[in-house]
Amino acid sequence: MAIEDNPESRVRYGEELRNRREAAGFTQEELSARAIMSRTHIAHIEAGRRRPDLQDARRLDDVLATGGLFERFLPTLDGRKVAEHFKEALEFEGQATVIREYAPKLVPGILQTEAYAREVLSSGHPPKSEEERDKLLVTRLERGRILDNFHSPVVWTMLDEAVLRRPVGGPAVMCEQLRHIVALGESRRIRVHVLPFAVGYHAMLEGFVSLMWFEDLPPIAYVEGLKTGRVWELPSVVRECQEAYDHAMGDALSHRNSLALIRSVAEDYEHEAQ
Repeated sequence: MAIEDNPESRVRYGEELRNRREAAGFTQEELSARAIMSRTHIAHIEAGRRRPDLQDARRLDDVLATGGLFERFLPTLDGRKVAEHFKEALEFEGQATVIREYAPKLVPGILQTEAYAREVLSSGHPPKSEEERDKLLVTRLERGRILDNFHSPVVWTMLDEAVLRRPVGGPAVMCEQLRHIVALGESRRIRVHVLPFAVGYHAMLEGFVSLMWFEDLPPIAYVEGLKTGRVWELPSVVRECQEAYDHAMGDALSHRNSLALIRSVAEDYEHEAQ
């Protein structure tokens, strides 16, 4: 029976793999050759940084003659709550060298202004006290500091047009928020692409996705919906998310045209606020 995936369970899983490998007299290199897995991937599993997929677990069981142990106790991502997930996703976000996000409804957290973020955190359900909200606000604004480094991470943001048109906090808040995005785009700190309403249905419409790449770890995908979220590490699932993102990008406006649209909508909000 699979166990719930979290950092502690992955560490225990990795320790068991290392113990079984050493008991069999294999180096990581020797195990990688026999199990048809990269030595780096085995090292990440043993260190608790990555989980194997089902085929990996089966090959490890076969080579180490463990009677299906690694398959039975394969950490699973099923049933985890978004707060728990995002704690892990936040760790990955801070390590990423490349981040590509798609937002269907709200401005992504790392791009939110203080006023916009405060409105989002104040309007959720169940209601939060001002103290709870302010603690969350500090964390959210701190996330945006990864953009202080001009070179890393490389950030691409794809926004559904609904993100621009939904007046979170009112016209003044939206004007400031959209101009913040424009400033980041004009300074070449991020690339922005808008998926206009005219596209209709597209490959990314169903929910928020953040794709992350790392210097020395395999890529991941973080997918979020209402009160739920998952960090996906399985290569097949990550690849599907990447392909969906690329497919939707083909329907999006260029960076230049997206900035022009965002500027225009910001001006409309400014006039409305006056």
